[in-house]
Amino acid sequence: MKALVYNGPHDVSVSDVPDARIERPNDVLVRITATNICGSDLHMYEGRTDFEQGRVFGHENVGKVVEVGDGVDKVAVGDMVSAPFNVSCGHCQNCEHGLTNYCLAANVAGMAGGAYGFADMGGWVGGQAELLRIPWGDFQCLRLPEDAAEKQNDYVMLSDIFPTGWHAVEMSGLKPGETIVIYGGGPVGLMAALSASVKGAAKVMIVDRHPDRLRLAEQIGAIAIDDSKVDPVEQVTEHTKGVGADRGAECVGYQAHDPQGNEDNADTLNKLVASVRFTGGIGTVGVFIPQDPGGPDELSQQGKARFDFGNFWFKGQQMGCGQAPVKRYNRHLRDLIAADKATPSWIVSHNLPLEKAPDAYKHFDAREDGWTKVVLNPAQAA
Repeated sequence: MKALVYNGPHDVSVSDVPDARIERPNDVLVRITATNICGSDLHMYEGRTDFEQGRVFGHENVGKVVEVGDGVDKVAVGDMVSAPFNVSCGHCQNCEHGLTNYCLAANVAGMAGGAYGFADMGGWVGGQAELLRIPWGDFQCLRLPEDAAEKQNDYVMLSDIFPTGWHAVEMSGLKPGETIVIYGGGPVGLMAALSASVKGAAKVMIVDRHPDRLRLAEQIGAIAIDDSKVDPVEQVTEHTKGVGADRGAECVGYQAHDPQGNEDNADTLNKLVASVRFTGGIGTVGVFIPQDPGGPDELSQQGKARFDFGNFWFKGQQMGCGQAPVKRYNRHLRDLIAADKATPSWIVSHNLPLEKAPDAYKHFDAREDGWTKVVLNPAQAA
């Protein structure tokens, strides 16, 4: 099958790899119809992880079931399904408590959590390919409604970024009528803004410096704050009558840069602490890792950050962090899409065939204007 293969930093290619196939009775085999390039793929693309050469990217996947194992009861050939990026078994201690983001069976011993095509997440083959094997298929697969093809650009967001944005807002503790500031206007930050709006936020502020992202934020009624032109903390304070936002969301991660271009993995975290009111809450879903050999200094290379814990403690704030347990949210979010209550596809800028993926990675990684979200369609002719 054709798949997008990682060859080294800034080097990916569409190559022939062994076909995905049924390996266990509970497997489901899917022909991929849509798969997204994710911002977290860029950490690996840039060589800032230990992702192995020769592996396949892709953890945001939708497709049609073409084969099922003998032990699969619910999912049938012909179903259109969304595959959560979290690979999870459904019956370990963590999965039974709803923590499918930290499945104990999907990774090597001593590690929790699995994901398709991701560094240190169990070695699962990614879905930026023609076929994808989904283990524990009955538990993993979310079947999609009859409008799956028509709304494919919406439903493909269910595998990661829509639930991840929702999780950031959920962890922040947002209640209807409250205010929230989101640092990072990429796809996940925009999904957090959409989620906050759906959940009844009185005011949603989003901080970024890319004009195309800020325009998308304004299209759903969010207040766009360009931190290359103004102090974002001062702007949030002004928009909240001097009090600070009730809630905050971190949607950037460990490769955060200040407006001058200096990398600082604590930049957005510390600005959130300053932007959120006393006793407010923060949800952190931007990726942070235990080791970052490519970091700009020794501290960041060790996965550590200069976090302003003193101010955080003094203000009595709370913070939730970690990957989203997609299955906790994806069924409800699917139904919001089906009922036309949410349209996450408004961020999609490009639908491209798989053969165009290497070029798309270059544009997306460069944050070029107009490249806000790329959906790859492996069946689409080049």
